Amino acid sequence: MNERRTMPARRVPAAVAVVVGLVALVACTSTALPPTTTTAPTTTAPTTVADAAVPATTTVTIAGTSEPAVAAGVPATGDVVERTLRTADGRTRVYRVYVPSSLPTEPVPLLLAFHGGTGWGAQFERNSGFDELAEANGFLVVYPDGVGSGPDETTNRTWNGGGCCGAAARNDVDDVAFVAQLLDVLQTTYRVDPARVFAAGHSNGGILGYRLACELSDRIVAVGMQSGTMEIDTCSPTSAVSLLHIHGAADTNLPIDGGRGASSIANVDFASPRVAVQSFAAAAGCAAEASLGSDPTNPDLSISTWNGCPAGAQVRFVEVAGAAHSWMGHTPSNPAASPAYPALDASLEIVAFLLAHPRTQG
Repeated sequence: MNERRTMPARRVPAAVAVVVGLVALVACTSTALPPTTTTAPTTTAPTTVADAAVPATTTVTIAGTSEPAVAAGVPATGDVVERTLRTADGRTRVYRVYVPSSLPTEPVPLLLAFHGGTGWGAQFERNSGFDELAEANGFLVVYPDGVGSGPDETTNRTWNGGGCCGAAARNDVDDVAFVAQLLDVLQTTYRVDPARVFAAGHSNGGILGYRLACELSDRIVAVGMQSGTMEIDTCSPTSAVSLLHIHGAADTNLPIDGGRGASSIANVDFASPRVAVQSFAAAAGCAAEASLGSDPTNPDLSISTWNGCPAGAQVRFVEVAGAAHSWMGHTPSNPAASPAYPALDASLEIVAFLLAHPRTQG
């Protein structure tokens, strides 16, 4: 592995309100230059501060249910470390780690953040605001790069979620093995709480999130995504995994009822997201029927929640009327992308859900 450290104080702080403007990412069609790596990585855990001060919290309410309070984003003054990892298939994979400026002495949560199709890790980092939420709430964030096309596999990076997408699926890249290997490295390098190892993703990154929930459930505790679906034929998690799926009813890239969207660049007949979350809830051993709810502060939200899952896990599907594909509550990184739905902050909602669903057993 190699690494490059990036000095802090280079991002705009996230807003303190629950509904905030931040990013969007999947529909970008620009290509990313591969990050340059230099010196060898350290294997020492980051400096920690006992009983680190936690900023004032904002209670996040979604689907009329109050999750435990999470702190809204603050300026990201920690370190960014860029590293590479050599995988069994001979590829050199790139990932970025955000380490908050102070962490508690006990093991901390870890969030793996997967960019959308044709995106890349640094772009998702810049646009999602996860660093600012990590700084405020005391967790690590890791932004891996997918595998693209071209001789150096850096053009239009994607993830192999099964039936989608791009070069990663076409070349049968084993992204599940990559994530498992990456977790081995991260859990050696940092003080990571294995009961709070989470994944988040947008579109193709969400598709990978489903696959990880099904095929790496012994390591991934909970998954939060927007605009994803399940693109594998079978799902058999061996441990309890919680899952939050947010999807826009007006998404024309990955339609909420599946099929080939008018704005899709993947040329895939997507599996229905509605069916995907039902299938996952069934595979996870949750109740057969979802409870239906709404958010009194936002009439655009229709929520289905599957309870009765093993070990206190939960599956939740949030349909957002009028919302398209762009990462909700955020300014799209691609000016040609659909406008982002402004009345829900996908990053904050996902972090609130994930932190509220550690693994207790199973």
